[in-house]
Amino acid sequence: MKKLVFSLFTCFAFVYTVAQETDTLIYARGKIINATTKEAVNAKILYQSEPFGNKTGMLSGSSFSFALFDGEKYSITVEAPGFAVAKYLLDPAQANADRIVTKDIELALPGSVAKTSETTPHSVGHIMRLDNLIFAVGTAKISPDSYSELDEVVKMLRDYPKMVIQLEGHTDVKGDPKLNMKLSQDRVDAVKSYLGSKGSNKAKIKTKAFGGTSPLSRENTETAHKMNRRVELRILEN
Repeated sequence: MKKLVFSLFTCFAFVYTVAQETDTLIYARGKIINATTKEAVNAKILYQSEPFGNKTGMLSGSSFSFALFDGEKYSITVEAPGFAVAKYLLDPAQANADRIVTKDIELALPGSVAKTSETTPHSVGHIMRLDNLIFAVGTAKISPDSYSELDEVVKMLRDYPKMVIQLEGHTDVKGDPKLNMKLSQDRVDAVKSYLGSKGSNKAKIKTKAFGGTSPLSRENTETAHKMNRRVELRILEN
């Protein structure tokens, strides 16, 4: 009988301890909606802890809920057919009294930096993907077809003189990781050089290379590899 009582006490103590630990977790929750119609949108939702990405996950649907472990910030990427990719940074420091970080994500139609900057607040942490930025295969040579989008970045920096941005370079996961890291650095350096040549203050343009360490998709398809090869613009200060 004493053994049974002791076992039950141990079991209850364990459950209580787990409940206490669970109660300390902070959760990110939100809805995915059409920015124009405000209707729910089914999307693929990818998230990972920052800055190392050692905790990752993928959801699908028109809403999301996941834990922000260890007080770390998490980046969240939302993709849906017919919409521009949306990416945000979730900070557990912004949790409410119920330990929830609420972030409803509005998906807009694909557009250039110009359209994005007209409709989206330039909040710190906001990320814009340079979808029309094209490089020659395996090089950091910028295609002339990219100039119009880069010129919109120049205009944005001119319109917001206090803004500090970070250009983040990503490759696909194929090939030598060291060469991928160098290529992603060379590419963001090339973009920074172009922006500087058009009058942007280089001191307000930071760069960071990720190589293939932070893919949007881990599928082994050419579509996924193409999506992973990208340069993103993160607002650091404004």
